[in-house]
Amino acid sequence: MHSIAKVIDTINEWFGRIVAPLIGVITLVVLYDIALRLFTGRPSDWAFDITKMLFGAHFMLMAAYGLRHHAHVEVDVLKRLLSHKKQALLDILGYLVFFVPFIWMLLTFGWDFFMRSYSRGETTYGMVSIPVYPVKAVIVIAAVLILLQAIAIVIRAIQQLREETA
Repeated sequence: MHSIAKVIDTINEWFGRIVAPLIGVITLVVLYDIALRLFTGRPSDWAFDITKMLFGAHFMLMAAYGLRHHAHVEVDVLKRLLSHKKQALLDILGYLVFFVPFIWMLLTFGWDFFMRSYSRGETTYGMVSIPVYPVKAVIVIAAVLILLQAIAIVIRAIQQLREETA
């Protein structure tokens, strides 16, 4: 089971390191649009839509990486007072009862959201019609990666329980 958790960690680490530089691309698009406004007095027709899409994709795709590195907000003030065994039980309970069902719902509804957009050939409403379904597919990809990372966390908590009881 430990090897499964390590594979999941490796996938999310690799994915996070590939997606992280996307923030540089977003910055370049914003700077381009600012320069265009400054020098021509008119923004580009596409930069605002692209910036929104890229930032949304970046935020969603980095969520599993953040979960892997415990970068998300946790209210662990009380959890720190518990024994390691009780912390592991709390992790298992919290992830299985609250987190996994929420992510499963995100995955299910996200897939429907993506498929509806794809089947309709949905595009942005600006001057330049940019396809929207690739960004909506990111919801599904992010949900899968987050669900995998939650599985890795539960596996580690189960291992910690086994070590505490042994």
